Amino acid sequence: MNPSHRPQAVLDPRLSAALAEVPVIASVVGPQLLRRFAEAPASVCILASMSVGQLPQIVPALRKSGKTVFVNVDSSPGLAQDRGALEFLKHMGASGMVSTRLSLVEKGRPLGLLTMQKVFVTDRSNLRRSLDAVARGVPDLVELMPAPIVAHMSQESQTAMTPFVAAGFIETAQDAAVAIALGASAVATSDPRLWQLRRDQLPPVPAHAAPLVRRRTP
Repeated sequence: MNPSHRPQAVLDPRLSAALAEVPVIASVVGPQLLRRFAEAPASVCILASMSVGQLPQIVPALRKSGKTVFVNVDSSPGLAQDRGALEFLKHMGASGMVSTRLSLVEKGRPLGLLTMQKVFVTDRSNLRRSLDAVARGVPDLVELMPAPIVAHMSQESQTAMTPFVAAGFIETAQDAAVAIALGASAVATSDPRLWQLRRDQLPPVPAHAAPLVRRRTP
């Protein structure tokens, strides 16, 4: 199958419910901002740079507070890059996993984990490889980086990446509004100020981005 013609996927109901009010995924890098996230309106997070020894305490605590927890397998010190690591995450209560590795994404779904495939699009040739990887991995969600690239992708390529979360260079509420207007299911950011951003508080799309949004509107 040509990856650029992959049928548009539908966001998993567990994620659509979690992102309905706050379309922001908190990228929690290290344990320093855990309390800030626990108290934030955002209900979905990606844990990164948490060691394998910290995760069994952190993940259940966040789940108990009603959070949806993804763990970035690639950036968790001490966590193996294999099925056993994913079983470990599932056992402790993680909702999902994040990885750039196709083999790990493919292993996550059979275990009942939500899968988020992270892709970096830097040029046209890289876009083609990313589309192929997503078509093979069939993740529940694509973490598409960097966010500004969304404005330069064709509708066909964007559909092949859907559903996706835009990440990287999401620094303001306007950045979030533009990415969502261009088709992102949510944005991901490590800025705690944006973990408060509710969908009904998204600002209008700025004038410079309005033509791009109009072109994407059916």
